[in-house]
Amino acid sequence: MSSRREFLSAALATQIPVQKAANVSHIQIKADKFYFNGRATYAGRVWKGHSIEGLLLNSRVVQGIFDDENPQTVSRWAYPDTGKWDPNRNTDEFLAAMPQWRRHGLLGITLNLQGGSPQGYSKEQPWRNSAIAPDGSLKPAYMARLQRILENAKSMNMAVILGIFYFGQDEYLANEDAVRKAVRETIRFLQRGGHWHVLVEIANECDNRSYQQPLIQAPRIHELIALAKSITTAGLRHYVSASFNGGSIPHSNVVKEADFLLMHGNGVRDPKRITQMVEQARRVEGYRPMPIVFNEDDHFDFDKPENNFVAAITAGASWGYFDPGASDYADGYQCPPVNWGINTDRKKAFFRLVAEMSGARV
Repeated sequence: MSSRREFLSAALATQIPVQKAANVSHIQIKADKFYFNGRATYAGRVWKGHSIEGLLLNSRVVQGIFDDENPQTVSRWAYPDTGKWDPNRNTDEFLAAMPQWRRHGLLGITLNLQGGSPQGYSKEQPWRNSAIAPDGSLKPAYMARLQRILENAKSMNMAVILGIFYFGQDEYLANEDAVRKAVRETIRFLQRGGHWHVLVEIANECDNRSYQQPLIQAPRIHELIALAKSITTAGLRHYVSASFNGGSIPHSNVVKEADFLLMHGNGVRDPKRITQMVEQARRVEGYRPMPIVFNEDDHFDFDKPENNFVAAITAGASWGYFDPGASDYADGYQCPPVNWGINTDRKKAFFRLVAEMSGARV
């Protein structure tokens, strides 16, 4: 499927009406479960003897607001039908795909103000993809695209896990004051917009050695979690956490400060290790009943009885699909130009399992 018109037509053809929240869509955490507007997610749902209630089945789709301000690299993301990159087209097609994801029972998506590697995995990141200016202020064009996605998610009672920082882009921030300003402005943007369906991820994989800003690194990331939590509107605040490298267990300073735990399954080939990670996280100093969410895992095998997705669910943790793709406008959900539809065998297999687990009628 090579043209924008074809993509949008196909996406719109699969949409079904989704009930909108009356005024505000509010995600809540009670012990180790998520709630929307006072009702547990997947309320009462049991899959193969395992409760799905209170979980957040999710997908990593961090490039929903992607752009590249580096003229030397932007041509890498050109659409095959136009030969050009178009950030607004990218967001348009993202929006068109969202109802189809929701129809299959997906309740959570992960975005990031600094995206993720548009090559899937990268040692060097010469591109410039950041909604955050060097002084920590937020760039209007990026935030306008984000606003559209957040409003769409709100209308469908979908949660957004919004990351602020990503390694490979954090070095463009001037200093620690800029880092703190970015956190404050992000939280204020969310609260002014009434985006209470958003969970905040201060940084993607805060223990990654590529981070240049010390305040974003694992030993001090709890300071930014506390800062974000301190900002309130009418007595309300956002739930905040930070994620860790694939296979890593959250550190105690984060467990003590965070409202929920974020882990990644990248590099975890044995599903039994996923179960062990959940068990180990619950033994970290500072843990109390709180949701555990995998929001990035590049392992699949959805047709097999044992896979990382199933292992997480059976351990009482939420799980998130990470399919990087190959910048071919077909595969994956991370390497631009992205086809945001459910268009490949791998995507179809994931969403079939989501629908089966959630009880969605597709």
